[in-house]
Amino acid sequence: MTDTMSTSKKTKKTKAPKLFPDELIDQLLAQVHNKDAESILGESGLAGQLKKQLAERMLAAELTHHLHTEGKQGLAKAGNHRNGSSQKTVLTPSGELELAIPRDRLATFEPQLVAKHQRRLPGFDDHVISMYARGMSVREIQAHLLELYGLQVSPDLISTITDEVLAEVEQWQQRPLEPMYPIVYFDALRLKIRDEGAVKNKAVYLALGVDAAGHKDVLGLWIEQTEGAKFWLKVFNDLKNRGVADVLIAVVDGLRGFPEAIEATFPLAQIQTCIVHLIRNSLSYVAWKDRKALAAELKPVYQAADAEAAEAALAAFEEGPWGRKCPPIAQAWRRQWAQVTPFFAYPHEVRRIIYTTNAIESLHMRLRKIVKNRGHFPSDEAATKLLYLALRNITQNWSMAPKTWKEAANQFTILFGQRFVQQG
Repeated sequence: MTDTMSTSKKTKKTKAPKLFPDELIDQLLAQVHNKDAESILGESGLAGQLKKQLAERMLAAELTHHLHTEGKQGLAKAGNHRNGSSQKTVLTPSGELELAIPRDRLATFEPQLVAKHQRRLPGFDDHVISMYARGMSVREIQAHLLELYGLQVSPDLISTITDEVLAEVEQWQQRPLEPMYPIVYFDALRLKIRDEGAVKNKAVYLALGVDAAGHKDVLGLWIEQTEGAKFWLKVFNDLKNRGVADVLIAVVDGLRGFPEAIEATFPLAQIQTCIVHLIRNSLSYVAWKDRKALAAELKPVYQAADAEAAEAALAAFEEGPWGRKCPPIAQAWRRQWAQVTPFFAYPHEVRRIIYTTNAIESLHMRLRKIVKNRGHFPSDEAATKLLYLALRNITQNWSMAPKTWKEAANQFTILFGQRFVQQG
């Protein structure tokens, strides 16, 4: 114990190596007449001047390397050499910084430290976008930067930074997709978005695909005021135009117009209603204290060995005390029965994967946490921008396939034949 404490104390006393000798620091401080914080650490003080000279030194070195490389490779044109500099103001986390950007006579030099048309030093944009992706509004980001860093940034500048993501969003929405997805989950969440001068409750639909290797990927997001066959046809045509030729199983929560739209674009796809959604809807018909008993009565229906046994269990439920007490429950199952029965044709390994849309519901839960503090979004583009950034953060750790995916893939090979094997 004593040795451990002694080692701990020694560790705490260990100092990081000095990057600059004390003599150099003393020489720099000697140039400062007023030894206050602003004169030393401020952007117009010693630290700011050092930052400026360091950046300009690096830019000059970049130009030297550029001219040397051109000459070494025989690419230099006659007469190319240094040609003065141009002034450029860039924004740093500490404020504005005026830099002299070196030029060459033939304008073949493109600096990397501060690229052409770049108005902010690397790191600042990422910092702002990171805060925006975590649900902070433009005004909240402005207040945060002012409070923590003393940096006065206008809301318009923050909006400009975050709007730069829109081009990335457009590329993401148009990117090519896999030709076949064994499973695609569809679900929606509601957001308040201003449209035509009024705040409307719009639906944001997400498609979460699972590829032949079992890896998840958000295929796209769509914002629409109303749902229906016409809207879903638009979604599926978008997926098809981006390369999706086949979907084996489409898992949904009973959305209106879905069967018609899927049959028009992917006629071979099997539509599977989320069993958990049906159970939740059934439990909503009874008081909280009765839900446990009702759930037990429904188990024989969705845990049946096959469709015939499930039909018999549903009929028994209808004739039982809960069926007579709450007729809408069995009626709700009957309305969805055509999209429920495919579930019973699959073995246990596949059932565990398509049993529920929890994969996408958990995604929605995390998105709701991010947007819950916002009253409403000013436009569809603002909502899309935030959702995309949030999805980018969430999905960056998606790398593992489900534990039972190998067993499920074997079953897909048997059940769907070449539709799965050719693409998988």
